[in-house]
Amino acid sequence: MRVVIAEDLALLRDGLIRLLTTHGFEVLEAVDNGPMLLAALLKHRPDVAVIDVRLPPTHTDEGLRVALEARRRVKGLPVLILSQYVEQLYARELLSDRSGGIGYLLKDRVGDVEQFVESVRSVAAGGTALDSEVVSQLLTRRDDRLAALTPREREVLAMMAEGLSNQAIAGKLVVTDKAIGKHTSNIFAKLGLPPDDDLNRRVMAVLAYLES
Repeated sequence: MRVVIAEDLALLRDGLIRLLTTHGFEVLEAVDNGPMLLAALLKHRPDVAVIDVRLPPTHTDEGLRVALEARRRVKGLPVLILSQYVEQLYARELLSDRSGGIGYLLKDRVGDVEQFVESVRSVAAGGTALDSEVVSQLLTRRDDRLAALTPREREVLAMMAEGLSNQAIAGKLVVTDKAIGKHTSNIFAKLGLPPDDDLNRRVMAVLAYLES
């Protein structure tokens, strides 16, 4: 699996290279600034890009803006944001783009190497990998369309955003799989997602929630 890394801190960048290489990834290029990142993404068109938000030259939201630009040029380019910060505006725009895998993890909350590697693989495969804290911050502003969701439905959807299966959600909430199935069906209906390919519906539910 081919990957491009963007991280301005040399030690962390080297650590990511070593970690992903050890787990069978081919690191095509590892860069430390926005312009080099865009060039690398357009040149290599990797299976997945692991990108920090705050990169030179602006040290603000360069990584996210480059990710958006790259996905405009390479439709569906899988991107996993790995940052200390949740950048509201561009994060919402990135996560509302429903083409290709998307992830957003917080560095200080990644405590399990295997889980992180699996998140990278999931995004490369077209899935989502969203930290619950990211979801929480992005959902602080919600429109009326979401008012119909019950607190339990929002809780279930947040766990869906973390990549949990219905069975795993049922285990966490100590309810039956059937109960979670009913909640997810209600969520799909309330978010205006009619019956469709199940592979897409869960992803679209999470993204529709974040988009609003």
